[in-house]
Parts: sequence; structure tokens; C-alpha cells
Amino acid sequence: MPETAALAPWPPASLALAPRLFPERMDEAASWLDREAAGIVYSTLPHPLLLRSGRRRFLARVTREARDLEALDAPTLKTRARVAALASFAAREPAGLARALAHVREAARRTLGLAAHPPQVLGAWMLATGNFVELDTGEGKTLTAALAACLAALAGVPAHVVTVNDYLAGRDAEIMNPLFAFFGLSVGVVHSGVAQGLRAREYTRDITYCTNKDLVFDYLRDRVNARGVHSLAQLAVRRLHTERRAPEALRLRGLHFAIVDEADSILVDEARTPLILSSAREGGGDDAVYRELLEVAAGLEDDRDYRLAGPQRSVELSPRGRTLLEELAFARESDAEFWRVAWVREHYVSQALRALKVLRRDQHYVVAEGKIVIVDEFTGRLLPDRSWEQGLHQLVEAKEGCAVTGRNRTLARLTYQGFFARYLRLSGMSGTLKEISREMAAVYRLRTVRIEPNRPCRRRTLPTVLAADQDAKRAAVVAEVRARLADGQPVLVGTRSVHASIELSGALEAAGIPHRVLNALQNADEAALVASAGRPGAVTVATNMAGRGTDIPLDPAVVPHGGLHVVLTEWHESARIDRQLFGRCARQGDPGSCRAIVALDDEIVTSYAPGFARALAARYGARVPAWAGRLLRRVVQATAEAENAAQRRVTMWQDKQMRDQLAFSGSGE
Repeated sequence: MPETAALAPWPPASLALAPRLFPERMDEAASWLDREAAGIVYSTLPHPLLLRSGRRRFLARVTREARDLEALDAPTLKTRARVAALASFAAREPAGLARALAHVREAARRTLGLAAHPPQVLGAWMLATGNFVELDTGEGKTLTAALAACLAALAGVPAHVVTVNDYLAGRDAEIMNPLFAFFGLSVGVVHSGVAQGLRAREYTRDITYCTNKDLVFDYLRDRVNARGVHSLAQLAVRRLHTERRAPEALRLRGLHFAIVDEADSILVDEARTPLILSSAREGGGDDAVYRELLEVAAGLEDDRDYRLAGPQRSVELSPRGRTLLEELAFARESDAEFWRVAWVREHYVSQALRALKVLRRDQHYVVAEGKIVIVDEFTGRLLPDRSWEQGLHQLVEAKEGCAVTGRNRTLARLTYQGFFARYLRLSGMSGTLKEISREMAAVYRLRTVRIEPNRPCRRRTLPTVLAADQDAKRAAVVAEVRARLADGQPVLVGTRSVHASIELSGALEAAGIPHRVLNALQNADEAALVASAGRPGAVTVATNMAGRGTDIPLDPAVVPHGGLHVVLTEWHESARIDRQLFGRCARQGDPGSCRAIVALDDEIVTSYAPGFARALAARYGARVPAWAGRLLRRVVQATAEAENAAQRRVTMWQDKQMRDQLAFSGSGE
């Protein structure tokens, strides 16, 4: 496209949009068959431009454009980059994007000292044009996202770079800020540490780094503040309310362009649970009722009055249990609503059973300063502003002897999949996407593109050790750590929960092995701990906090000894998360090694393949052969993935049903 061509407008007129005062893509009433067909088409038929020949041509264009850029002065570089981005971003025109990307790449070299290598250039191009990109861990996704966000901002398109936690949002924005400042672009940051009153200002920046949860909840707050109407009507209501009641101003200015880092975690793993915006009622008056519910639940017998069904351990009351609750209700003659209505008492007793039998301290939640704080199972981080609904949070508070807070009233709800599908242009990246490319295509109608690493991977994956029980597993981990330290390798040991990290830390301490722990309760020096985990003699025990987005610098002294060694102490529900942890080592051509040391009585094994595990224990005892361990892992993770996928489909269906009901009633979501 010649540089004199007319600039394409943003948003593109071809998109199905809500009215443009709040730009977002309107909900598409796609049937199950439509989604399945889209999944097949987008996951099996690549776009011609994304084939290897198309990628080579694009890289050749970038190389040609870059030849004379080193001699350009800064003002000329800025002007040419902006003109090229304006001319090509909306239309996704390859030649113009190659020209713009070459200029932005040169600016990154000057300001950051980072020359984007071919996989980063290709990744930035594919993100800018709206694709999911599988880029191996350690390939430099931070710079890749920054290049694509810079292209969008230069074209006048507000860009959201979405990360999985506060640390990464702040870190990436700070590291990449010199590049954006070179072009005069403003950068905002939104995470849990940013005051509510400052967020609207942060979203007005050209580029905003934000966490997934804060972004969605800010969107839901906007919907509530606008009384649930959209766009043109939304603005009219906002003005009316500003004159009469002066409510909080809307925070977001539309859903234009998003780059989702760790896309599989945000868009798939966390999509099983809807996000609910609620307001708390005053508490304290129901303390005795919650304690009474816990007392009744504790008196019920497992497998007679109730059972914990399936890997998710859903509570199901038996006919005997329901009859017993009815008898208790008549005997108590209580006026409390929990006892007067059958379905209400059964619901709350089931919630009490879940609080007692399913939710575990230092795994699903921690007690901090007398309060219950939920732990994010995917990232291992605390969620201080989140709470369980329908009385469950209050029951856990009563169980732990904390002050009981008020029950919440739901104001709005939305799933991640429903939210991110509303962006006018969506893209994402992760090191682990190929396994879920079909589901991503079905939901978002976007392709997943695999980009080969810049340097061949030198990671050594050692045979899995399958221990008989937890004690044997901890002993095997201690022996593994001791052996790797003797070989001169630093060691990162990954655990699934706070409780597991504490227990393993105790085993290492008893063995006299110095180490440091990174979990939701011990995260004050996270950046320093991660930076030192690749040094000689370092042993780090970490939850999933160190599994995504963290780059562990490798000390040159350990390179000849094999680099960082990673130990996985429990399989995750998805093999993708295992790969993320192993991806902490052997990055960018460095050496590294990894090994899984798991037990037959790990929670994930007993949840998804208890019969198979018992058969292996009975047949082989403590010496389970390697082939049996590999088969067990496949069975466990395949079962878990299938159940989780089914749960995501149910959540999407429920979300759609609720939107339809709210639309019929005239309410917002």
C-alpha cells in the first residue's frame, strides 16, 4: 500500500459494533453447531499470510525496511512509524505493518537496547493482526507484546495489555516505558494496588497494562454505573446521572484492542468460574446461624447422608440426608429462613459441607489478619478483594473463627470468554496453546499460530519418579535437590499449594538444605527472589507464582553445570501448566533440566484416577515402571481436561441464559 493511500478508519466499518461512543463488539448469538464449525475451520485451515512462505516474505520486508533506519534521526523515525501504522493497522495490510514494525523495532533497539529477533517480529505482527500466538517460554513475550501495542497506539487505537498478576503488569509497563515515551505515547497501569478513583485516568492512556480480574471488574462497574444500558444510551444515562446524582464516571472508553498474555490461563483455565460484582450487606447478625449450619453439617455421615461427587467434589445430599434435615427443622422450630424452606436449608447445609470437607486452609484460602483471603489456584496469589458467594465465604469465616462479614448481593456477572469476545480486535500469546487451539477458535474465531524459537531448546527432561505416598515423595525431592546441588545446578521446586510448599520447606530444613520459599504468604521480596533463583547453590520452593511470566536469570557460573533444574512435585490438571513450570529453565538456548516427582496419593490422582492408582500400587508397590507412570499422567490429565472443558461450556451457556433473561427484563448484565 502506498503511503499516500487514504487512512483506514478505526473502528473498521465492517465489524458488527455496538454504537461507537462505547466501542465494543456486539454479542453474537452463535449456536453450538456454529461454534464447533468455527473451531474446526480456524484450527485446521491457516490463513495464507500465516503460512511459512508468508512469514518469510514478511520478515524479508522488515529486513529491507530496516536497512537504512539506523541513520535516521529521531523525529523522522517517529513520523514515519506513525504514518505507516495509521495506514495499515486497521486494514491489517502486511507491507505497511512491516514498514511500521521495522521503525518500532529500531526505536526499541535505541531506547531499550533490545533488537527484536525474528520470532518476536513475527509474534508482534500476528498479535497486531488479531491471532493467538504460541511463543515458547523465554522467547521474550514482553517485548513482543510491547511492539504490537506500540503499533496500535501509533494508529490511534487504545491498547490493553492484559497480564495474570499485579507484579507482571507493573514490571512490564516499567520496562517498556522508554519505548513508548520515545513516540510520545502515554502508559497506564491498573492492578489491585491502584486506587479505584485513579483507574479512569489510567484507562485514558494510549497503552494500559492491566490484570485480567481488575479489567473485567472495572468493566462490570461501568455497566452497573450506567444502569446496564450500552453505548449511546449509556452516555445519555451517564450525563443525566452526572447532573442529578453525580455517580462515579465510567472508567473504560471502549474495548478496542487487547493483547492477552498467558492467554491459555486467562481465556481457558480461569473461564470455568464467572466473575461476579457484588455489594456486601452488613454482617454480624447471622454468626450463630452459620455456626449452627456448620454444627449440623459436621453431624452428617459421609456416603450415607451425603457424598462428594466427582473430581470437583460437589456435595450431593442423599434421601436419608434430606429426611434428616427435615426432622431437624421440625425439632428446632426455628424462624430462620435456613430452616423454614426445604431447598434453602439443603442449599446452605450443602455449602456448610463444602466449607468443612472441600475447601482447605493454605490451599484454597489463607487466614491473614483475622480475615479469609482466597488463593488463586492458577497463579498461587492472594485475592484480597474476592469472596465466595451464596453464604460460602461466611461459613468459612465461621469455621476458622473469624469475624463473619455480610452476605453479598450480586450486581453484575460475566465470564472471561464472554468479556474478551467483545473486543473489536483480540490477540493473545502463551508458551502453551496448541492443545486448546480448537476451543480457542470455537469461542473467539481466531487462529492459533505456532512460532518456532529463536534458538534450539536444550532442555533435558528426566524420567518421572512416581512415589508410593507423600512421605516417599518428599524424601525423593530432598534427594533430588541434594544431588543437583552437588552437580552445581540451582534448583526450582514447584508446588501446587501454600500448604504443600510449607511441608516441603520443612523437609528441606530438616535435611539441612538452605532454601527460600515463594508463596502467597511469603511474597514480599518476589522480584529479588526470582532474580537470585538462578545463582549457584540457590534452592527455591515456589507455588504457581513462579510458573508463568517470570524470567529467572541464569548465572554464567552454572551454565557449564547444566543450568537451572526444575522439579515438579504434583501434576496439574492440564499438561500445559506442567510445561509452563518446566519452561522456567533452558530459555533462549541456555541449558536446563527438569523432572517430575509425584505420588500415587496426590490429590489430583485420587480425584481423577483413584482406581488406576490403587491398581498400580497393588501391582508394583513402590517401584512403578516408567510406562505406567506416563499412562497414569495421561489418564489423569485427559479426565481433568475433559471435565473442565465441559464445565466451561456449562458456564458459557449459563452466562448466555442470564444475558437473555436480563435483556428481556430490560436490565443490564
